[in-house]
Amino acid sequence: MLKSQTEWPEPIIRVQSLSEGCIDSIPDRYIKPPTDRPFVNSCSSYDNDDDINIPIIDLGGLYGNDSDVRASIMNQISDACRDWGFFQIVNHGVSHDLMDKARETWREFFHMPMEVKQQYANSPTTYEGYGSRLGVEKGAILDWSDYYFMHYLPFTLKDYNKWPSSPPSCREVFDEYGEELVKLSGRLMKILSKNLGLEEKVVENAFGGEEVGACMRVNFYPKCPRPELTLGLSSHSDPGGMTMLLPDDQVAGLQVRKFDNWITVNPAKHAFIVNIGDQIQVLSNAVYKSVEHRVIVNSDKERVSLAFFYNPKSDIPIEPLKQLLTPETPALYPPMTFDEYRLFIRMRGPRGKSQVESMKSPR
Repeated sequence: MLKSQTEWPEPIIRVQSLSEGCIDSIPDRYIKPPTDRPFVNSCSSYDNDDDINIPIIDLGGLYGNDSDVRASIMNQISDACRDWGFFQIVNHGVSHDLMDKARETWREFFHMPMEVKQQYANSPTTYEGYGSRLGVEKGAILDWSDYYFMHYLPFTLKDYNKWPSSPPSCREVFDEYGEELVKLSGRLMKILSKNLGLEEKVVENAFGGEEVGACMRVNFYPKCPRPELTLGLSSHSDPGGMTMLLPDDQVAGLQVRKFDNWITVNPAKHAFIVNIGDQIQVLSNAVYKSVEHRVIVNSDKERVSLAFFYNPKSDIPIEPLKQLLTPETPALYPPMTFDEYRLFIRMRGPRGKSQVESMKSPR
């Protein structure tokens, strides 16, 4: 059984501090192997083609009276989950003012004095708080980013003392933002369930019904003098259920793998970027697929994004839904709780799609 590590293997260095001190080079600890670097073997010609982007889906007619419009939106979501694992949503019902306020409140936090932020320094035990690395492998090549990780659900894990008290509006804004995103995630879960040919609550119930988990990781990507050598976040698929990303709509950075190409996502104004996580890939028996993605950094501009993770209850086994299994399509994955899976990921750090693929049942 994997055991959690309580301390980081090396002293933590804040990337924001490095950024302020680095003029034309970066420390070796952040230089990726040539095969993993952006702009070398991995940025496709798609990257500069405005016509290539993950699907943008307008949810505006989803709850209207026009059944054809509803069916079209449902089909667009189904195709995106099967073909891309990623899509953007607009007219989603979350206030644009709240979205802007959430992003800019967190930008303000990351520009506060270091001694203020250090009060919230995290550990590998929960990752909750202010952090600068993922995984506990000593000597690992690190990503060019700092972050803040917080729990929202279940309420037993929600600890305001672990949330920043400054800027003063931070806790209030995240409370409202979290409430809105839980509602929006729940609506999308029903659509995913119906698109699998199931009753609308089946996928949500497999997540634990009213006892789902939710947390948020705020990403801060400082300016980097050598962006071609490093990544803000290494290639990975999200270990949880479904992710709602509020991107920095002024600075592109998210890249999604499509076949052998890395496609840079052009964020639509006031859109959320939604992606399928490993747990929904398991539940759907790989009908819906979590997809590798990564983040590139910028030499001229910092970038702030908010990733809201909608996850299963942590201690119930997640396995392919029985309704989707046939003799021709047997279960691809054994049961595993999200707690077990998350710990497995934390010990290893981001590693593409190898995490979920390694869990497949022997055939």
